[in-house]
Amino acid sequence: MSKETQPIFRVIFHNQGQVYELYARQIFQSELWGFLEVEELVFGERSQMLVDPSEEKLKTQFEGVSRSFIPIPAVVRIDEVERAGQAKISEAKGGNVMAFPMPSGPGPSR
Repeated sequence: MSKETQPIFRVIFHNQGQVYELYARQIFQSELWGFLEVEELVFGERSQMLVDPSEEKLKTQFEGVSRSFIPIPAVVRIDEVERAGQAKISEAKGGNVMAFPMPSGPGPSR
């Protein structure tokens, strides 16, 4: 990836029984404990002949959103990619992998 271009990140996370795949230019640890901040969402061009209904649903759902806070335990994966792909929503498929237990809050004060 060229250092002159701004990086694009693919963020995959669980939300209400579905898997969301979004593309964004900015991601970072939030000041809100346990959340990831995602800014500057990137969607495909509207001039395409074929329209993906799940991408259109995401565009509508995130319309007017400048920053989204995603709970860290919901994040499946974050990749830095060369260009944005198709944002999509898919059904979460059950498996035999269990989420790692996370503490419910900050540790004891010292």
